[in-house]
Amino acid sequence: MSSSEAKKLYEKLKNEAEAGGYLLNPDTEFVLDLMEGLITNAGRYGYMACPCRLADGVREKDLDIICPCDYRDPDLGEFGTCYCALYVSAQVATGKKKIKPVPERRGAEPAPGSQVKPRENKATFFEGSIPVWRCKVCGYLCARPEPPLKCPICKADKDRFEKFA
Repeated sequence: MSSSEAKKLYEKLKNEAEAGGYLLNPDTEFVLDLMEGLITNAGRYGYMACPCRLADGVREKDLDIICPCDYRDPDLGEFGTCYCALYVSAQVATGKKKIKPVPERRGAEPAPGSQVKPRENKATFFEGSIPVWRCKVCGYLCARPEPPLKCPICKADKDRFEKFA
């Protein structure tokens, strides 16, 4: 049985996800268990580290796994779900695609064809190797290895982004 705090967090994250063009796993009980883990980690560390990964307990070292983690979009694009299966693609949400294990990207060599490099190898914007993406619909700009799955402003799909710089 999930706590009322977990249910409140679920509603908050569900609203935020949908507003950003994302979907939470339709298995509500599973998601509520993840909410309990996020709440536990927030109490333990002061931030919502992914409950499916080992956090260091030092915010600066765990920035990449604070929910939603840095690996969410690449995992959704490649596997249809993020590592902990909190976020899912439309195909998974509608039952057209089954959830399968997602390989850990954090601190490991990337899977063949992976879009995300290990944390310690991430290039910085100042080195000029991270592209800037522009949403062709609303002009939103972001600097990251790949464009987001959905524009956080206008909700346009990933294919509506172009390399800007």
